[in-house]
Amino acid sequence: METQKSTPFASRTLSLLIISGALSGCSTTPTTQADKDPWESWNRDVHGFNADVDDAILKPLAKGYQDVTPNPVDESITNVFSNINDIGVTINDFLQLKFTQGGMDASRFLINTTAGVVGIFDVAKMIDLPKHDEDFGQTLGFWGVPSGSYMVLPFLGASTPRDTVGLIGDALFNPLTYVSFFGGFAANAATAAATGVDVTDTRSDLMSSEKILNEASVDRYDFVKNAYQQRREYLIHDGNPPEESNDPLLEEGLGDGAAEGSVGNTTQNNLTTTPNSAAPTNQNPNAVTIINNSTTMPKEAATDAPAVIDNSKHLLDLSAPDE
Repeated sequence: METQKSTPFASRTLSLLIISGALSGCSTTPTTQADKDPWESWNRDVHGFNADVDDAILKPLAKGYQDVTPNPVDESITNVFSNINDIGVTINDFLQLKFTQGGMDASRFLINTTAGVVGIFDVAKMIDLPKHDEDFGQTLGFWGVPSGSYMVLPFLGASTPRDTVGLIGDALFNPLTYVSFFGGFAANAATAAATGVDVTDTRSDLMSSEKILNEASVDRYDFVKNAYQQRREYLIHDGNPPEESNDPLLEEGLGDGAAEGSVGNTTQNNLTTTPNSAAPTNQNPNAVTIINNSTTMPKEAATDAPAVIDNSKHLLDLSAPDE
């Protein structure tokens, strides 16, 4: 699927910390409460802790960043980290056998790194190369690894056991990880500074989404949990998650088709219409006899009675009855 922005490891984990799950939910998959959130007590405690960290540290930094950073600079910083993330996106494309999409994302990285001056400018967008959102958690889901129960990680936010392993894979696909491990003190300091800028930039971009979350949610924890689960299903299935129906009529074989056949057979087998003067013959012993009194009506009454229009055949198509 396509998305307008996808950030690297640090950005993604931050967005999980705040409201990444609330950005766009697209499908619903009803499950029982026990299956959905068996660790709710732990999750709510960690969710509250993360919210406190955000209120005390991240949000003030983000507001200050917004105040001092011009929009073109802010956009350029976002583009640089998004360009770095395209490396991991491309690897996950190929791991999911999406070769055409992988070629597009590899091209995005090459074009933006060269013509876009290490990603400062999103030149690929100008030539209609879309930005995709793939991560290692989605790759695990593609190969059938179950997500497990919903969980909230300290500092990292909404996740599942599968997506937690996915975060490790995403870190391994991020070149900044290797710079930090093998680059020495100066490289570590530069990487830490870059990560700090990335986190602050991402938190700044989530300000408007946070307003939606605060206004739309009665229970912030439930809102984030449900939206996160829906969004992950949407991403893993590339916008076409499987639909499940909890209609009890369908489950019992009493859906539209079954109902029509059932009613038709009942009417045919158990209802017999006979004139009032005639006795039924050769009937099902369980049949219900409907006596037709229309033949006994006086001729004048039948003549003077208003015409009756049969609208039953128009019940489903809702078209006008025949005159």
